[in-house]
Amino acid sequence: MKLEIKGLHVSIEGREVIKGVDLTVNEGEFHVLMGPNGSGKTTLSKAIMGHPAYTIKAGDILVDGTSIKDLSTDKIAKLGIFLGFQNPIEVEGLGVINFLNTARGAIARDNAPFKEFMDDFKKNVASLKIKEDLVNRPLNFGFSGGEKKKVEILQMAMLKPKMAILDEPDSGLDVDAIKHVAAKITEIRKASNPGILLITHYSRILKYMDPEYVHVMQDGKIVREGGKELIEEIESKGYKA
Repeated sequence: MKLEIKGLHVSIEGREVIKGVDLTVNEGEFHVLMGPNGSGKTTLSKAIMGHPAYTIKAGDILVDGTSIKDLSTDKIAKLGIFLGFQNPIEVEGLGVINFLNTARGAIARDNAPFKEFMDDFKKNVASLKIKEDLVNRPLNFGFSGGEKKKVEILQMAMLKPKMAILDEPDSGLDVDAIKHVAAKITEIRKASNPGILLITHYSRILKYMDPEYVHVMQDGKIVREGGKELIEEIESKGYKA
């Protein structure tokens, strides 16, 4: 899958937040989008996924050369694009296992028997060090911030997207949990080769990963681009260097 963002301008409640972004993520590539709070990173992720509160004023979002900017979120997801939320919501009454099994069926890329699904589920829960009682609760209900983030990566592992947008997957995680999440993302990448766009403003999770491309966003624009060396420069000098 190839995701292309071309000359994108996005507004919310009449205020322009994304001010002309160009970005391409190919299958198998690992991109990092960094920048200070309020620079537009989360807005970009939600615009890609068709959030109705965000209005595309100009530009386009393409998947394999076809525009998706007018598609609904469910249709975008069915193409194989996954969004790990910055602040995952609680869904009372919907169990984690039922949610994932239903999502798997809706995407219709995995017709494995339920036993195989559960075997895969248990393996991923164990590797992420997720407490067993969490997966028997309603989705994210009563979870800590770090637990919600782990379950987001669990969803990515189970749904096997072609393109994954991960909005601050390190938020709320302690040092050990960051290592587990980073290792799991790396494992998923090796197993199914999705394109990855990881959004963060801290370099801590990136110490355990090997991104190829780094983009820096400020005031709704991508202002700098480079390789992994750019992360070290940001760490030592900040975003305004």
